Amino acid sequence: MPIGHSFIELQSVDSTNNYAMARAHAGTASHGTMVFAYEQWAGKGQRGKTWNSMPGENILMSTVLQPGFLPITRQFSLSACIALACHDLFSRYGGHEETTIKWPNDLYWRDRKAGGILIENSFKGDQWVYAIAGTGININQVSFPETARNPVSLKQITGRTFDVVSLARELGDDLNRRYVQLEAGEAASLLDEYNARLYQREKSVRLKKGNVVFETVVKAVNPAGELITRDTLERRWTLGEVEWLLPDPSGAYGG
Repeated sequence: MPIGHSFIELQSVDSTNNYAMARAHAGTASHGTMVFAYEQWAGKGQRGKTWNSMPGENILMSTVLQPGFLPITRQFSLSACIALACHDLFSRYGGHEETTIKWPNDLYWRDRKAGGILIENSFKGDQWVYAIAGTGININQVSFPETARNPVSLKQITGRTFDVVSLARELGDDLNRRYVQLEAGEAASLLDEYNARLYQREKSVRLKKGNVVFETVVKAVNPAGELITRDTLERRWTLGEVEWLLPDPSGAYGG
């Protein structure tokens, strides 16, 4: 079934990922089911972080996927697919040149964070049973917590107020199109597109590993999902191994 064949709207939930995962476990949500919430009070971000959003102003959505055609060693292929779909949606309104994907799976507009992706998987042995792809994208919110680093929304960029549910359904169409490419064996071309949209590609950035801060040039992301950089040597970084240090509007640096 195509992604978006079932679209569930919730007024409030702890986390759309939790809800979608529970439905998938119970067998009451099939591949392509999308769960949209106007509000979530325990939204998940990467590496245990929270995702904060004003009620009704942003896309807070999780999609049930069954990527059993992929070996579990190819998890980044799915991540790149989802990231590209989010990029497709945001760049359509926010501008193609300004919209990028920050490794591993943040959506950026210039140097500001516009969204994030969290994929949670269920495996049985070496089989991929399902994946829950959570997407949070800033649409109409213009006031953010002080703890949020460099956030931006479509409304701030364009001055327009958007119909969030319509955009969420539109994202479903983008997800379906990209997923069909993945099913058709186009993982390599999807990765090429991901790298073409990679934040700070061929530019020098500051990264932090442990207590060590260093400068290196972003080159690409490989099929395993490792970030490749070059300084005196070519280096490969796994998810969570390094932290980006990015300038905020005050000129200070943070992840």
